[in-house]
Formats: sequence, structure tokens, C-alpha cells
Amino acid sequence: MNIPNSSNPRIVIIGGGFAGIALAKKLKNQNVQVVLLDKHNYHTFQPLLYQVATGGLEAGSIAYPIRKVIQEYKDFYFRLTSVTEIDTKNKKVIAEIGELSYDYLVIATGSKTNYFGNKEIERNSMSMKTIPQSLNIRSLILENFEQAVLTKDSAEKNTLINFVLVGGGPTGVELAGALAEMKKEILQKDYPDLNIDRMEINLIQSGDRILNTMSEKSSKEAQDFLEHLGVKIWKNVRVLNYDGKTIMTNTDLTFETATVIWTAGVRGALVPGLDAQCLVENVKRIRVNEFNQVKGFDTIFAIGDIAMMELSDYPEGHPMMAQPALQQGRLLGENIIKLINKQPMIPFQYNDKGSMATIGRNKAVVDLPKYHFSGIFAWFVWMFVHLFSLIGFKNKAVVFLNWVYNYIRFDREGRLIIRPYKKKSFVTFTSDEI
Repeated sequence: MNIPNSSNPRIVIIGGGFAGIALAKKLKNQNVQVVLLDKHNYHTFQPLLYQVATGGLEAGSIAYPIRKVIQEYKDFYFRLTSVTEIDTKNKKVIAEIGELSYDYLVIATGSKTNYFGNKEIERNSMSMKTIPQSLNIRSLILENFEQAVLTKDSAEKNTLINFVLVGGGPTGVELAGALAEMKKEILQKDYPDLNIDRMEINLIQSGDRILNTMSEKSSKEAQDFLEHLGVKIWKNVRVLNYDGKTIMTNTDLTFETATVIWTAGVRGALVPGLDAQCLVENVKRIRVNEFNQVKGFDTIFAIGDIAMMELSDYPEGHPMMAQPALQQGRLLGENIIKLINKQPMIPFQYNDKGSMATIGRNKAVVDLPKYHFSGIFAWFVWMFVHLFSLIGFKNKAVVFLNWVYNYIRFDREGRLIIRPYKKKSFVTFTSDEI
């Protein structure tokens, strides 16, 4: 990997997500050599991926170059690669571009979509964990409308403009709200020769309420907001299969749709090499102790979504969200330095700052440890928190200006098919004809 030798201990970080970047910032200009590995050369602000998918923001406004984050850090290196294996016996990381030895290893590979073993759903539905996936969703949505304009078959037209979101967590709820606003304010202008009233947005939740990690009050208010926007919510319904056109469920319900977006769960993005006793197989997460050390190792750590810290307050690990990842990354930066200096480390304690979700213009729900509120004030709080959390002044400014423009003009001007994505079952024209 062409990393120079150093007299300082070498820390290798796998992953440039929330946890990895938080750790990197804490290790800035310490007496260590740090090597950060990631398959992308940018950090993604995942909470706003749904706005990229629905044309509200361009991809560049929620991405930030990793090399720019670390450009003033001494003895700090970034390599663009995918890690294929961890050799714990020889203390090496094996990647597509070569091997690298480590003194301390931090696994911060995050999570990926969990299809619960259903290969056909995985093959035919869309997921939204990365920027490329969000751009694929945006292209597919717009291409479906372009194809709906061309087709004379009424059933096929309905299938093309029927959208099904599986999973009633924050991602599914926010995406449903954004699609509903597109239907209400934008698509009827873009496609005057289509009956946009026939467009359906279906949100399927396997449990008895959406946003089930938030308070019951927030869940009820979010449902009211979505239903007011015209979203159909199906609770206690579990998707069994999707063949690219028809959704089969555990009830008598079926859905004919060309677009299924799967937001029903996540699992850890494991790297091969760790022993089975280190892993929680059903969710593909790595068991760690209160210092984020992987069980059985003193110099290998896991942080963020991939880490499973089983405590009395969190018997199934911390929620796979940004805040636990950020907090674990920051603390581990301090703890590794303490470990190197042979000082006692500080056990991790999660500070739950609350949760929130936006449903659309002037509509959001916020749960804080002692307060709950919803509506326009919650919407402004949601915007402030997300703006503040973005990396880089330019990204903050661009996102803010986009939001102001979209709010005033009732528009989402990122409705561009930059990289065509075709569903074979419904494509009768080539990318050159778009």
C-alpha cells in the first residue's frame, strides 16, 4: 500500500463513515501513524440520502472528500480500497491493493441492507444505503414516469407509478413523505399528460406502528402527517416475496409495482477473518466490550453499526444510528492513546440525545429525553440539527440554500437522470433515447 515506516504505533481504520471519521479527528496530530481505508474517497451524510433519491439535493452536497478531512493531519494516510480479509494471527489487513500490518486495528465498516435471506427480494428491490444507490432510485423513479407516458396499457401504467416502501422506520417515513410532496407539488406539472392522482405511495410496516423506536405519540403524529399527504400505511403486514412486479405478503394483500424500496432493516457489513465467537450471526455484528475491544483481542476494536456492545441497558447493542457511532469514535480516539500510554481506558456510556424524523414541509416529530414536540417547530429543529452535522461549510451552505429555494418555489430541481437505471421488465427504449 506504499505506507512509509514510522516509529509511532500504526492504527488502521477500516471505514470512513460517522464512526471512522469521528475517530480520525480525535487522532489528529497524535504520536501515532493512522491509515484510513475505504472503498469510497468520500464520507456520506446518510440521513439525507432520501433527499438525493427524490431530487431535493444533489449528491455532492451530502458527500465530503476524506482526503480533505485529513489533509492537515501529520503521519495520516488514506487509501482507496476494499478490505477483503483481516489476518488476526499476523496482525495484517488484506485489501484489494495489498497487505498492511497494524499495531491497532479499528473496524468501522458500518452496516448494509438486511434482506433477511430473501434473495429474490434482494435482486428485485432497491436499497438506499449509499449515494450510488440513491442515484439509482432517483433514476428509476423518473424513468418509470417517462415510461408511463409512453405506455397505453392501463395496468402497466399503474404499476409504473405505484411505489412501495418496505419498512416504517425513519428512512421509510422520510422517503414516503418526500415522494408524497413530489406527487402533490411537482409531478403533476412535469407530467400533465399523466393522471398523477393514480400514483400510489404505499408504506408497509411489519409491526403495529411506524417509527417504533420513537414514542407512541410521535408514531401516531407521523402516521397522521403521512396519511394527510396521501400515503397509504399498511401495518402488521410482512413482505414474503417480490418478483419484480408483484409483492406477496403474509396477508391477502398483494401489490403490483415496478418500484420497491427496501428500508426494513440493516445488518453489519462484516469483513472476513474474525472467529465465530466474536460475531452475532443473525445481525452480522461484532461483539465488543465496554471499551469497544473485540472479544478476545486487546488491539482490535469495532465501533459504530458493526459493533455489538451488550450491556444491561442495551442487551441487543446500541441502535445502529449516527449518534452511537460518533460517540464511540470520539471516545475510542482517547482510549487508544490511553492504551498506548498504559493508562486506564474509559468505558463507553451512550448519551441518548433523542431521535427525530421529518415527514415533509413543516412536518416533523422530535423525541428528546424529557420533551416531545411535533409540527413546524420540530421541523426547524430537524433542519438545524442536520445542517449542523454536515461536514464542511460549503455543504452546509449548499444544503441550506437548496432547502430555502425548494421551500419558496415548491420545487425539487434535482430531477435528473444522470445515470440511467433500468428495470428490465418495463423498459422498451434504450438509454440513448431518453
